[in-house]
Amino acid sequence: MKNLTIRRAAPRDLPAIVALLADDELGAARETPGDLTPYREAFAAIDTDSHQIYAVAEHEGEIRGTLQLIFLPGLSHRGATRAQIEAVRVYNGERGKGLGSELVKWAVEEARKRGCRMVQLTSNASRTDAHRFYQRLGFTDSHVGFKLALDRD
Repeated sequence: MKNLTIRRAAPRDLPAIVALLADDELGAARETPGDLTPYREAFAAIDTDSHQIYAVAEHEGEIRGTLQLIFLPGLSHRGATRAQIEAVRVYNGERGKGLGSELVKWAVEEARKRGCRMVQLTSNASRTDAHRFYQRLGFTDSHVGFKLALDRD
């Protein structure tokens, strides 16, 4: 994809990132792009953590994709570090044009550079198009994921 730049996100990118997170049926119900306050604190924590990268994909000068990459040191698999990909989003008008593939491939290469032995991700069970996308990139649906929502006091 021409004119595509993938880079570490900066605080100035936060409005565009949150807009991408909110731009689908699941995100629309849980994100609040009109109030960036909780996102600023979370972004600051991510940005200062050497085990995390929040990335953006710029196409022709506009942020059109994003993901979070987390490096998880572990003891299993002989002390392997894993990379966890989270919150992959591509602007609706860019889907199907290769931007998402480039973004995920970038994350996989970053994981290789850090010596990770595997890359993993989860995807909401309702996102069947996303599942096909990840399978085309070589990911296998080898595990079942579980989540437990915690109430805020």
